Formats: sequence, structure tokens, C-alpha cells
Amino acid sequence: MTPLNTAGFAHPVRNVDALGIEPGQTIADFGSGSGAYVLAIAEKLHNKGHVYAVDVQQDLLRRTKNEAHKKGYKNVEIIWGDLEKSGGSKIADRHVDLVLISNLLFQVDDKASLLSEARRILRPNGRLVIIDWSESFGGMGPIRRAVVTRERALELAHDAGFEQVKEFDAGAHHYGLILKPTL
Repeated sequence: MTPLNTAGFAHPVRNVDALGIEPGQTIADFGSGSGAYVLAIAEKLHNKGHVYAVDVQQDLLRRTKNEAHKKGYKNVEIIWGDLEKSGGSKIADRHVDLVLISNLLFQVDDKASLLSEARRILRPNGRLVIIDWSESFGGMGPIRRAVVTRERALELAHDAGFEQVKEFDAGAHHYGLILKPTL
């Protein structure tokens, strides 16, 4: 997987503001990449709560760890994991308040397993946030056949046991979905 610099398109700080994150919560960023969302979440938590940066790319995790340390965030935990496998996040069942999946759906082969892993670690009243590319934009973002449309993301989430709570503006080239586990 090639990391993408999407900060100029997906607005991590603004998107985190839209999620209703409060100090004391436990958040997991699946496919945390370069850590833009992890750092924005850590800031929002004010060192009260916890944010897990989960990725398969160790070099990006090191970068996130170094940036978190420089900024004085003591609530960031780095996890190397394969999110397409059951238990791949290495986070306990029903442990987190929110799972963020940003710019990742189009990159994974086993989307069902990714969403299943999110469901496994979410508390019953937790939230899943999906932010992804709405289209292929001529060299920016995924190639056309890899794009996971908003509608397809909703289908996949429904199949994994989620229902939509709301949608938010995630940037000019992205959609943002907030979902909750169904009973």
C-alpha cells in the first residue's frame, strides 16, 4: 500500500471536531498512516483518554510515535497490526468508544474483516466513522476501480452490523459517515 498525503483534502482537524470526541474516551484509528488523525484526536482528548494508532506500516507508526512524543501526547499507543484478520488490531473486545477508518477501505482486500474487527472492539454504544474518497480524481486518491462509494461503504457497514447515525462533510473529495452497532 502506498501512503497518501490526504490532509489537504480530508481536513483531519475539522473532521475530528465533527465527531463529538470528548476527553476520557478511547479511540482507535484503523490504518492510521502518517498519524494526522491520531494527533488531532490526541489533541482533542487533552491527555485524558486514549488513542490507538493501528497500521501495518511500521515506518509510519514510528513517525506517529515520534510526532506524538514531540507534542507531549502521553495518550497515544502505537500498534502494528493486520486489520484484515480477526483480532488484528490487538485491542480487547468492546474496549473503544470510536473506531475511525479513514482512507483505508479502498486499500484493503478484505473489507468485511476490517469492519468486523471494528465491531469487535467497539463498545455497544460506540461509533464507527468511515471517511473515504468519493471518486478517483485523476491521480489523486485511489484508482477508479478501487474507489469504495458512499453507498457501497454503507452496504458493507450494514452487512457488518452497523447502521448510519449521520453523515458529515469530510472534505471536497471525501464522504464522512458515522455509524453505530445494531443490536
